[in-house]
Parts: sequence; C-alpha cells; structure tokens
Amino acid sequence: MLACCLLVLLVGQLMAEDLDVIGPTYPIQERDLIEAMQTRFKNMEKSGELADLEENYKKQVISGIERPQPVAGISTSGTNKTFYVDLSFTLDRDVVDEHGRVMFKAGFKVNPLDYIGFGKILVFFNSDNKREKAFVERYIKSAEMPVKPILIAGAPLELMREWQREVFFDQGGALSKRFKITHSPSTVRQEGKRLRIDEIRL
Repeated sequence: MLACCLLVLLVGQLMAEDLDVIGPTYPIQERDLIEAMQTRFKNMEKSGELADLEENYKKQVISGIERPQPVAGISTSGTNKTFYVDLSFTLDRDVVDEHGRVMFKAGFKVNPLDYIGFGKILVFFNSDNKREKAFVERYIKSAEMPVKPILIAGAPLELMREWQREVFFDQGGALSKRFKITHSPSTVRQEGKRLRIDEIRL
C-alpha cells in the first residue's frame, strides 16, 4: 500500500520536473511512463531516498494520530456562560418503513431527545492547557453522571495512557459545530428537551 502511495507521489514529481521543457511536445506512451516510473523508483531505492520517504510518511501518520489538528475557532473561556441548543430538525422528505408506509411526512419536526436520552456529560477541553486538563480530571471524579472527555486540542493518546481511560478528539470540529462550542472548557448535558452548554471560566 505504501509503495502505491509513493508511486503516486512519483508521478507528480516526474510531471513537475517536465514542466520546464521548451519546444515541441508529443504524446507520452503509457509504457514509456511506466518504465520511467520504475527507473525512478529503483534509483530512489539505491540512493536511500525511498527509505527516507517511507520514514517521513510513517512519522506524519503517527504525528496525525498522536496530535491531531486543533479545532479552529475555539478559545479559552473568559466568563461563565450558559446557553441551550435545540437539536430539533424538520424532515425534508417522507420517512417510510420497509413496506413503504409513511411513518413521518415531510415537514414533520423531530427532536432526537424525544426518543433517545442523553445519559452522559460531554466536556470539551484543551489538554495542552494545564488548568483545563486539571479541571477536567477533577470534574470526571466528582460528576454525578458518566463523563466523556473530548479534546479540541492536545494529544489524546498520551492522555489516554496517563489517565488510563478513553479520551476522544473532536476530529474536524464536527461536535463543536453541532453544539456551538466556541470556548473551552465547556460541558454539554441534557436538560429537558434541550442540551445545556456551560462555558467555564477557570
């Protein structure tokens, strides 16, 4: 699999190297292109360049797992603030069962909390911030409900090893956007038919 990825990179490199050619151009035969790629690949093996590429690729993959890109647009909480998020949405089409019978018509308003309880507290935080990290560690121990720690920045695997428990990362900020999280640390819990979000100043 890695060799295939490197071959793709080589195609781009070969094409880039040919951009400065001036004069008549002719169609490149598929066989010629493959031979050029194979020759380039062998030369890279001999020179050690291929081994370097493989090592760099491994480091990039490991780095992305150990320390994902921080969620953009989230800063440290400056004040204590509470607001609510309604998860309700309106169906844009009919929902039918396996027999084709309409269960919910288009235009029907659905609130997931009418059907599924939110039986835990989510806490969004930055583990690179020592105060936030220490707060969440205390919060987990004292909370009256199960707590799911979710990083918006930091190193999740390192924290999992330290805390000996699951730690999640909000990849791409999907949850932060859904719950309108803009500051950390913030907690999310169900209150009635809405979600309550508390921004906490430390």
